[in-house]
Amino acid sequence: MAAAAAALALNKTANSVLYPPHPYYPLDALVNGYVENKDGVPYLLTLFFGACAILFTATYFVGQSVTPKLNRVELFSTMWFVLSGAIHLIFEGYYALNFADMGEKQTILGQLWKEYAFSDSRYLTQNAFVLCMESVTAAFWGPGCLIVAYMIVVRHPMRYPLQMLVSGGQFYGDVLYYATCGFDHFVWGKTYARPEPFYFWFYFFFMNFIWIVIPGYLIIEGSIISARAIDKAQRQEKGKKVQ
Repeated sequence: MAAAAAALALNKTANSVLYPPHPYYPLDALVNGYVENKDGVPYLLTLFFGACAILFTATYFVGQSVTPKLNRVELFSTMWFVLSGAIHLIFEGYYALNFADMGEKQTILGQLWKEYAFSDSRYLTQNAFVLCMESVTAAFWGPGCLIVAYMIVVRHPMRYPLQMLVSGGQFYGDVLYYATCGFDHFVWGKTYARPEPFYFWFYFFFMNFIWIVIPGYLIIEGSIISARAIDKAQRQEKGKKVQ
């Protein structure tokens, strides 16, 4: 009995070292090596949104200087794809490379992920879906976004097919992201977000819903323009046959 009690105590001690207490939900989630962020939330969010604003603004001026005839939709699309590509490659790429020990990271990107994880703790528990989804996004849609941005600026004819492909991948990944979290909540009763409304509605819902709305619009835009181009080509082909 004494040996069993000692073994149990040793096991609890080991688990407390590997999986220390944390503020994420569910509270019994295993977060490997969790260390509280050293920087405050205002500082981290200012860095993130400030960097996004700088990149967004810089893309605006570069796009206008390279191709002055870009219309507003083309210019905004270029800005969107550059910003989106940077987030996929840098932010999500960092997660894909460091998912195993994200709980102990004190880099700016690591702290940002730990802050976001208040809305979805799966990012700190080596969740298979989250890892695969973020890895695919970083590897394919990150570079894809930058290629589309370049094609818009040079007005490449392959712009719309690739725009629909990349936007479709973003849209599909986001739908699955919402769906898997919703399934766990409504079917298994698992909640990954803290109870404070800010974390769910701003981090989880709003910040991800952007990748539903804008890619959705870009898919529709690409579909309409591609359909018009195909219709025009078919009409021209029929005209040649009549002649």
